[in-house]
Amino acid sequence: MFGGNAGNMAGMMKKVQKMQADMEKMQEELKQRTLEVTAGGGAIKVVISGGKEIRSLKINPEAIDPEDVEMLEDMLIAVFNEAVKKVDEMTSTEMGKLTGGMNLPKGMF
Repeated sequence: MFGGNAGNMAGMMKKVQKMQADMEKMQEELKQRTLEVTAGGGAIKVVISGGKEIRSLKINPEAIDPEDVEMLEDMLIAVFNEAVKKVDEMTSTEMGKLTGGMNLPKGMF
């Protein structure tokens, strides 16, 4: 009675396990990738890893105005926020390739 369904279930479980293993592998690969993001017309450049670790930060000395520290702070906030957004987009795109476009909850990867 359950023989056919058990075979289908076993096959489905194998597919799920493979997808999970592929997702874990992709997560590790993404952590090694880096993205470069700029702000202020290139005055500030950040390199961030797929694991959301800042690898480098370059600030053009011309962007530093002692009379306007707020502008530098705003550019730093903008570049860091954009960098995190780009990592999230890259992760979503790459994981979407593995999941066939299934909308998995954010914590899944």
